[in-house]
Amino acid sequence: MGASISSSDSRPPQGIVAVFGGSGFLGRRIVEHLLSSGVAVRSASRHSQRAGDAEKGQAHASSFTHVEADMRDEAQVARAVAGARAVINAVSLYSEHGDTTFERVHVVAASQLAKAARQAGAERYIHISGIGSDSRSRSKYIRARGQGEEAVGAAFTGATFVRPAVMIGKDDALLSTIARLARTLPAYPLFGHGETRLQPAFVEDVAEAVARLTIGEARIKAGPFEFAGPGVYTYRNLVLEVARLLGVQIRLVPIPFPAWYALAALCEFVPGAPLTRSQVELMQIDNVADAGRPGFDDLGIESHSLDQVIRAILEKS
Repeated sequence: MGASISSSDSRPPQGIVAVFGGSGFLGRRIVEHLLSSGVAVRSASRHSQRAGDAEKGQAHASSFTHVEADMRDEAQVARAVAGARAVINAVSLYSEHGDTTFERVHVVAASQLAKAARQAGAERYIHISGIGSDSRSRSKYIRARGQGEEAVGAAFTGATFVRPAVMIGKDDALLSTIARLARTLPAYPLFGHGETRLQPAFVEDVAEAVARLTIGEARIKAGPFEFAGPGVYTYRNLVLEVARLLGVQIRLVPIPFPAWYALAALCEFVPGAPLTRSQVELMQIDNVADAGRPGFDDLGIESHSLDQVIRAILEKS
């Protein structure tokens, strides 16, 4: 599917925008962009109010509220979406634990949230998925993302789907890990030979795009949107580029994927597993935007390059 986008009224919308996962890596930035645009935001998350939420509450006393709401709890969800003009699902799960599975969060709970938003009378629903989402994939994570899109589409007609590439920025999971390992290890362990292709997107660019779609700066007739940065890198070249910008010399050591799977299987016994088999599986799959899908350019956003993001992070660190 393609997208047809035309100019629309860009005034801040009347009513509240409910952001689920509003304390997360992407969600909290979506909240900030919406607040900066004069939009009233209700941030919903499983956790009690965090320091960042409290600061937002002080800075935007009349337009920001935080509520505890687990997407798996229908009563909490119904209260969180009550009176919302738009609802955004920015909840993400990258590793399973107990009954918190990819299917439970990305399919069942996502569908329930979309249904609740429709019943509450929300005019717009934005579902954050991921590049490569495919309901027929062998990967449990990618398959759940694809099935989630299908379930949400059935529950909320006209829902907007946003598929970001792997996201980078301050406190991310990708660049921060690469930088830490490059600075501390005598040899850097690659996933396989490091040939998997990635097209990292700056998280602030993605948040701005989601905010624009929510506010109505673009009238959307189709989708989904795929948001990725301007550069495509193999994992090997990405590691080398980060090391170059850090000013460190590194030796790359290819590690076969079977060894990574074995290590991940052991890590999964550790609380808050630092590595899972699902994550290793994702490192075998290219994460690159489909050039035929609408993206940043269609919203008038000039995406930041990898160098710009890394330099900005280093300046603030």
